Amino acid sequence: MESNSGEVLFDICHVSHTFETEEGKTFDALKDVTAQIKKGEFTAIIGTNGSGKSTLARHLNALLIPTEGELIVEGMRTSDAGRVWDIRQKVGMVFQNPDNQLVAAVVEEDVAFGPENLGVPPEEIRERVDLALEKVGMTSYREQAPSMLSGGQKQRVAIAGVLAMKPDCIVLDEPTAMLDPKGRKEVMDTIHELNKTEGITIVLITHFMEEAVTADHILVIDRGVLKMEGTPREIFSQADKVTEIGLDVPVPADLARRLRKKGMAVSEKCMTDEELGEALCPFVSKM
Repeated sequence: MESNSGEVLFDICHVSHTFETEEGKTFDALKDVTAQIKKGEFTAIIGTNGSGKSTLARHLNALLIPTEGELIVEGMRTSDAGRVWDIRQKVGMVFQNPDNQLVAAVVEEDVAFGPENLGVPPEEIRERVDLALEKVGMTSYREQAPSMLSGGQKQRVAIAGVLAMKPDCIVLDEPTAMLDPKGRKEVMDTIHELNKTEGITIVLITHFMEEAVTADHILVIDRGVLKMEGTPREIFSQADKVTEIGLDVPVPADLARRLRKKGMAVSEKCMTDEELGEALCPFVSKM
């Protein structure tokens, strides 16, 4: 969902983050990253393993604080200890392993856990749980034990638990990494629907390029540095640059690139199967 307001939700200002190892050495996970993420936008953050993308994700709701620079969430600095709780209510997090997020023996109790901790009245908790489960398509599983669910269903319950807190944004750190193709589709369909129909800002950390290509906006992180930023078309039309970083490109874009190297004048803007088919039609008609 393209942001209509143009309002900035996350202002990432020269953010660096240094970790100290057990041996006393330091490691720069982020280096002078500057970017903005707008309200209502679907942003994907991509990079190879160890690139710093998950470190950046954890800065967005103040799980980590910049070593240098500032990260501002709607005017609130994450470095301001007095605003951390406000930021975390505004920005929910979903992590890679759903089993690490589910805390109750029954699905509806798990979704209710966050609002209960906030002291929300019981009647409102019930309303929030009902609505959250409906939004992720898990109403019929409300009395099930999470342990009986598939990976994709567990992750949708985890998303419902975040939704029950009424966030403006959900940050998902590789939520499909441990799922099979069916589970991945379930989760991706859910977060796209939340973005489209509810206007919830989505920030997706992923190493699946076919997921990234569905975003409005992409940040490419390499060794802690923001190397590329733009729409999926702007990013993946630079296939050589993307592959130099160590990332794949969507299959249609990769095939178009290979055909260009063979001398065929195929458009650099092929991102989907349909676009590739249209680009190849003139060549097929000449056969």
